[in-house]
Amino acid sequence: MLGDRLTRASQGLPVVRLQNVRFDELAEDLKTHDETTGSRDPQEAEKRVKPLRRFFAGWRAAQIDGAALNRYVVKRQATGTANGTINRERSVLLKMLRLALEHGKLARLPVIRGLKESLPRSGFFEAEQYAAVRRHLPADLQTACDVAYTFGWRMQSEVLALERRDVDLTGGRLSLRAGETKNEEGREVFLTPQLKAALVAQLERVDTLQRQLKRVIPFVFPHLQGCHRGKQILDFRKAWRTACLEAELGGLTGEAREKRRQWLKANPSAGLLSMLRHDLRRTAVRNLVRAGVAERVAMELTGHKTRSVFDRYDIVSEADKRAASERLGLGMFSGMTGESAVESRPATGRTS
Repeated sequence: MLGDRLTRASQGLPVVRLQNVRFDELAEDLKTHDETTGSRDPQEAEKRVKPLRRFFAGWRAAQIDGAALNRYVVKRQATGTANGTINRERSVLLKMLRLALEHGKLARLPVIRGLKESLPRSGFFEAEQYAAVRRHLPADLQTACDVAYTFGWRMQSEVLALERRDVDLTGGRLSLRAGETKNEEGREVFLTPQLKAALVAQLERVDTLQRQLKRVIPFVFPHLQGCHRGKQILDFRKAWRTACLEAELGGLTGEAREKRRQWLKANPSAGLLSMLRHDLRRTAVRNLVRAGVAERVAMELTGHKTRSVFDRYDIVSEADKRAASERLGLGMFSGMTGESAVESRPATGRTS
């Protein structure tokens, strides 16, 4: 055993007893690495590690090879997990193994191949669709959605996390502080007149709540009613789903409404029911580009760091393609119909 250790040391190979290194130790090393470097949000990292821990807990690191990963993938796919999610989890596992290799706890890295992912989501709201859903939301959630619809901010981590100190009504500004966004960078936008009026009304609602509860409420979007009254709204999936359903039912009444409701229940991915709040972010990017806002400025407003992701959010609709054809018809082919399309040749002036 000593001779083997000396040989491995002379070759620059790890000399620890690799068979004793287990997954739980790798997960702890990754957690320490993330905490010391600040390279990953702890909550998001734990979310990715949790399914890995359920499967690989107690495994020796040397046992985690391509075959083991394939078994993990099969189990995750059986639960309906998307390939994109599995790829993110495999990336976390690969990072664990790389750290183990760097620390001399692993002799070699297994081959890890990514799965084919579905095409990026392309949902977005046309103006009338957004108006239809917005009508069925409470006033405070209307304002929250307006912020996301206008500037493309992320709903849960950015819009709902806003505090009163982030709103400057005098200067007409709305800010996200550095360290509180996904890319850790601060952001500031100037409010549109409509959005400024909506925020004024929202802060008045918060002021009224403060007087009723007799305490300071720092949040822009607290719960105005119910058992969580005064606490920050963390999510509103149920209210969003209800608003999309009511928008789909439109002005239907009686039997027609119930019949439509049953059809929508059987087809939960139909129409507006398939729309997510994150689609507001895609809609904002699309609206900014079509309004003629410079792409660099638009990326600054929405918080996109890379052009590739920004382009993926700039969805092209059938209306866009139709408008492009109309412009081509008015431009390139104008004057090329009827008599003007006949080629004219100047007279030569020669006689026979």
